[in-house]
Amino acid sequence: MDDITPEVTREIYGMPAFVTLTVADLDRTVDWYVNGLDFIPLFTMPGPDGVPALVHLRRWRYQDILVRKGEPPVGGEWTTSFMATAEQLDAIADRARKHGGGVVAGPSDTPWNTRDLRLTDPDGYTVVYTARRPAGERDERFNAMMEREARRQLSD
Repeated sequence: MDDITPEVTREIYGMPAFVTLTVADLDRTVDWYVNGLDFIPLFTMPGPDGVPALVHLRRWRYQDILVRKGEPPVGGEWTTSFMATAEQLDAIADRARKHGGGVVAGPSDTPWNTRDLRLTDPDGYTVVYTARRPAGERDERFNAMMEREARRQLSD
């Protein structure tokens, strides 16, 4: 993960996975992800009445969100996570806080050696940007435990 080069692309490709959000206010939600976070609008699909019905947002390659107008689901917690670099997290948090309209928590360190930024959009959906903690800030006991577990799984 340390040598990941973030790539924003407008290329159209088969998406191996993506998230679809059903939202009450399409413009508000797209504004949150584009201007509050660091997604780009890839394309907008009009509905039968010519009004935007779906917006395809992208951050990096394979980090795609489809946003469509409708009634958001009620109840339960929904979260999706996207990979980031530790160096990006403070700037994304600042940008989202300045934008307003959502909830920003972190960045904060986890026991599993990541630094996470938790963002809840205006419709209550939660996105977590997760990054590997920088070298020198990781819990080496956790790394050793994970290496032991990987070896154990390979020998089973």
